[in-house]
Amino acid sequence: MTKNVLVTGGNRGIGLEIVKGMLSKGYKVLMGCRDEESGLEAKKDTVGGDLHIIEMPLDNETAIVDALVRAEAVYGPIDILINNAGVLDDTPWDEVNAETLAKSMQVNVNAPLTLIQQTLPQMIDRGFGRIINVSSSYGSFAEGLKGPLSYALSKAALNALTVKMAAVVDEASDSGSLNVKVNSMTPGWVHTRMGGSDAPKTPKEGADTAIWLATIEEGGPHGQFLKDREPIDW
Repeated sequence: MTKNVLVTGGNRGIGLEIVKGMLSKGYKVLMGCRDEESGLEAKKDTVGGDLHIIEMPLDNETAIVDALVRAEAVYGPIDILINNAGVLDDTPWDEVNAETLAKSMQVNVNAPLTLIQQTLPQMIDRGFGRIINVSSSYGSFAEGLKGPLSYALSKAALNALTVKMAAVVDEASDSGSLNVKVNSMTPGWVHTRMGGSDAPKTPKEGADTAIWLATIEEGGPHGQFLKDREPIDW
């Protein structure tokens, strides 16, 4: 049976390349977008495959859950969740306030958590699942959290969420064998609207590790932070 993949922020940049990559491998892909119009426009860049547009604003929990419930009612449960959508707020540290920080945390952390809460229990029940959180080296303690404050904090929190959810899977595995994997990855510096024109990597190169993690065999990485298919320090 064809597995269902949900890619948030799938209408441009790295997300769109993840969508294309998963389509090329024969998966049914649900392209999560802020609005249907942007999804339909992006769909023009894809050729063939089982692709469906899911309007899923990530700015509040109710909207996310409602969109997911509607999508699963039509297409079935999510087997592979790729939390790709993100925002980069480069406000200087001394100008960040609770409101601006909350916006970064909502999209970069809270929305992935909501989607994981809705999909991971079913993955555990079925004994199969893949969750990939698209993070950043700016959220790495090992690299000094070098990015802008709101972005660095939110991506570090996303990494912490990965570790915690991997532990949830491990606890559930005590009662039997589970082929469920939860990982974070950084695409590196990619030439996208967020990364800028000086970035050395193409969006396709940036998407590679996410696609690889989404399609790994049972013995693959779990509870890790990866770059270019290799584990890196948190």
